[in-house]
Amino acid sequence: MTPMMLTLILILIPTITGVAGQLLLKVGMAQLGALEISIAALPSLMMRIVTSPYILIGLTIYFGGVFFWLLALNRADLSYVYPFASLSYVLITLASWLLLHEAVPPLRWIGLAVICIGVILVARS
Repeated sequence: MTPMMLTLILILIPTITGVAGQLLLKVGMAQLGALEISIAALPSLMMRIVTSPYILIGLTIYFGGVFFWLLALNRADLSYVYPFASLSYVLITLASWLLLHEAVPPLRWIGLAVICIGVILVARS
């Protein structure tokens, strides 16, 4: 495996774990239903959030990717690594559309295509 390929893998792992974590956070929050947001309800709200298995697993996966992100930062310039994080917007939208059946308007798809083009340009630099 080439050093560049390893660097790309180290960049993609936290991107994918971030997407998986966000999806689990969304499912966990959806299961909680409508939440009352007030100072009085805050302790109860926090307890419901921190005891949700989906939220706990989502946070664990999300933050687990930080280790690989740090390894990627060690191997490449931040100005190269960071634009790849924008792939999470693309992957989240795809996963939300496919798995959560969210509607994605055409203009959003165009924006995601622009992001992909930008990432390709950065990768080639």
